[in-house]
Amino acid sequence: MQCVLKGVSGTRIALTDGRALILGRGPESGVADKKCSRHQVKLVANYAGREVLVTQLGPNPSSLNHEALSRGKSGILAEDGTLYLVNQSHPFTVHFTANSNGTGSSSTQKSKEPGKVRETQKAVEAPKRRIQDFFQPSPKKSVKRPHSSEEDEAEQKRGRTEVSDDDDSEKAAEENLRKLQSLAERVSSSQQASEKMPQTGSSACLKSHWQKTGHLILYTAAGVRGSSKIAGFDIDGCIITTKSGKVFPTGPDDWRILYPEIKRKLASLLGSGYKVVFFTNQMGIAKGSLKEEVFKSKVEDILQTLQLPVQVFVAAGPGIYRKPVTGMWKHLCEEANDGIPVDKSQSFYVGDAAGRPANWAPGKKKKDFSCSDRLFALNLGLQFETPEEYFLGWKKAPYNMPSFDPRKLDPNGRLHDPPSASLTSSTPEVVVAVGFPGAGKSTFFHKHIVPKDYTYVNRDTLGSWQNCVSACEKALKQGRSVAIDNTNPDLESRKRYIDVSIKAGVPCRCFNFTASMELARHNNKVSSDCIFFLSSVAFQQTLLFAQ
Repeated sequence: MQCVLKGVSGTRIALTDGRALILGRGPESGVADKKCSRHQVKLVANYAGREVLVTQLGPNPSSLNHEALSRGKSGILAEDGTLYLVNQSHPFTVHFTANSNGTGSSSTQKSKEPGKVRETQKAVEAPKRRIQDFFQPSPKKSVKRPHSSEEDEAEQKRGRTEVSDDDDSEKAAEENLRKLQSLAERVSSSQQASEKMPQTGSSACLKSHWQKTGHLILYTAAGVRGSSKIAGFDIDGCIITTKSGKVFPTGPDDWRILYPEIKRKLASLLGSGYKVVFFTNQMGIAKGSLKEEVFKSKVEDILQTLQLPVQVFVAAGPGIYRKPVTGMWKHLCEEANDGIPVDKSQSFYVGDAAGRPANWAPGKKKKDFSCSDRLFALNLGLQFETPEEYFLGWKKAPYNMPSFDPRKLDPNGRLHDPPSASLTSSTPEVVVAVGFPGAGKSTFFHKHIVPKDYTYVNRDTLGSWQNCVSACEKALKQGRSVAIDNTNPDLESRKRYIDVSIKAGVPCRCFNFTASMELARHNNKVSSDCIFFLSSVAFQQTLLFAQ
């Protein structure tokens, strides 16, 4: 069977059974109307029901047989029904046709033999490949390093050994893959799902669903189970790459599975009782350059291709959920693992943002755009590997860490110098803070100074230095001490409060916070997930690295 959308201009768009397609303005539809978004609707054909599920994505409404859809809503388009792509315009009619042999052309078909599970794609195993196999020579200039006969002989011997080692596990991995695919497709029967999945102490998720908490978007696919063993993976550059070969995807369909080995490896992990979880940063959602519904459709499409039960965490903006900050992992452990404690010693994380320099491998490989995946694993205390190391068995590549390493800070440094000095006074005074944003001034004052009945003055809350000076003068007239929590980096800003204290006849002290600029920048990144222990000298973080 085939499903085709036919436009009035003769345009024909094929829809694969169960596979999401994003349709909108562009050459595929032949629509140039700017009121039509490039990502106007998501279409999913159901060959068995001879219908198409239409989900509205664009800001302007589409219509199903003249019934308008609002943004984010879905409707069913029956056979021979008409989809008006935008504003009652640009009609496309749905047609289902049988193949000449009378059989369906869907990629998903039931086996005629009893006891066989459904398969959407047969796993094709290949011998482990060398690192050079994944890099094409430059079209402008080809640079090859000749191999010695000894290197060739060693390489051939290694290849024979690796193929032999893989042979024993191929049948078991393929069988696990079939079981997991069967579960995901027949999850409406909870009894069958329990029989098929490895027993990890929790019941399988019966229905795929999305959840959202602040900037965290969470997708749990049907068949996902909680487990004490977590196999974590980044998505872009780790599970998928672009079909176009460009660094950034040109559209929601510009992706493909990175390596053929990925599906077999993930299936093997699930069969061994692991829970497979994807963690991805998608700042474009918060910035507005990436539509949330479009990315959700992409996630569903990736998992439809893999046909495996996977949980997906999406950091859709800045804050505690964005890697390398550990908010996504914390939410997994506390809210999204069926109450099962995670054993970090049996868990691991794989990602491509590993801090590798340029030319870390043959073929003039570009350097990694960041080190966030490696730091994410380091902050969590998890074993880390790159996609090439984990999926292909390559040797570990060189990498660079950030120049600032908070692990080298002295957690036992003195709170203040000289240690004999008193932090507060029993008589009225003015205390002026000096230090970078993120140096710990506010935390220090609220912990050690303000509880001693000091009036807290801060430009962030009062709006201007003039208001801060007025608040200081008012507090001194009331016989109260004052703590000025601003950066006060220059003589002019500090002199304002010295003049006020002289006029009031009270002493003025300066608290100089000595945290370096690198430490302050780090604290600004991770302050929402830190325990501030030291102030004028340094801080002790629960989270080590930020970017």
